[in-house]
Amino acid sequence: MMKQVICIKWGTKYGPEYVNRLYGMLSRHLTPPFRLVCFTDATEGLRTEIEPRPLPVFEYEAPKNTLGKWPKSRLWGDLGDVTGVVLFIDLDVIITGNMDDFFTYGDPTDVILARNPNTPLEKLGQTSIYRMPVGKLEPLQRIFKADPQAAADKFRFEQRFVTRNAPGGVKFWPKGWVAHFKWHCIPPFPLNYLRPPRLPSGTKVVIFPGGLNPPDAIAGRWSDKDAAHTPREHLAATFDGRRREGVSRHLRHYFMPATWVADYWRE
Repeated sequence: MMKQVICIKWGTKYGPEYVNRLYGMLSRHLTPPFRLVCFTDATEGLRTEIEPRPLPVFEYEAPKNTLGKWPKSRLWGDLGDVTGVVLFIDLDVIITGNMDDFFTYGDPTDVILARNPNTPLEKLGQTSIYRMPVGKLEPLQRIFKADPQAAADKFRFEQRFVTRNAPGGVKFWPKGWVAHFKWHCIPPFPLNYLRPPRLPSGTKVVIFPGGLNPPDAIAGRWSDKDAAHTPREHLAATFDGRRREGVSRHLRHYFMPATWVADYWRE
């Protein structure tokens, strides 16, 4: 069976090296045959093994006042010559274990998402890595196209929109397959000042929602807007006027460099 992985790259936030690294990680952790199809507006610099496709046409005015990666909605409908079951993976993930089970778990007609640990009582899905039959989410595309800002205002994030509206509902990957870097890898305060982030046993994929990406994890910074600090420097910034947020958040928003991320995040 051909395992189909898709990703999307638009604009300039992520260069081709992100797609190339994704292919490299798949080649080490996914049993052939497989294909990686990248829907993009810029094909320069992609490895020859990657199959570029133009961004699907979806005429709508993107929400301006709401968070969320709403351009990913382009992938909910017709994908041209890409048909059947596909596994979508964000560009800012690292693959740390065998991926074969992501293609055999559940039923081929299922929409399967990662669990969002931020809202444990809500049972919210996380779309950093999800599987779907191509076209099953097309009804969501029609709802969104009718009034994008209204949909964004109501659901705030595209992953909540998918979780609440996918035909037949959604399922979730088994516990432990997908780790959220902030929630599952960084030690809680105050241990974040004493121990570096760790990779939980059994993890197959680590996701990086919320602005913290693999280069930040490797450097030990909360975002690319922050400088990497030693524990002493970060603690000193709590009270010397350099912090950009409340004391509690500032203290929690620190971690030591996760050097092991670089071992996985490579071509």
